[in-house]
Amino acid sequence: MKRIVHKTRDFKEAEEYDIMQHRMLTPEQRQRISYLLKIRVYGRKWHDIRKSRIFSIKRIQAEK
Repeated sequence: MKRIVHKTRDFKEAEEYDIMQHRMLTPEQRQRISYLLKIRVYGRKWHDIRKSRIFSIKRIQAEK
């Protein structure tokens, strides 16, 4: 995505521009941004939450 710089005079104007910018995004752009943030935070190899839940349930059952 292309980064855009927008200078504003006050906080309210900046907030309104931020909301407008988010509303203009397509669903595909939102998914792409989410994916890039996920990679930035967790790296390329992250744990699948669905699999980790199965392992925790099995572990709890094994403790009983």
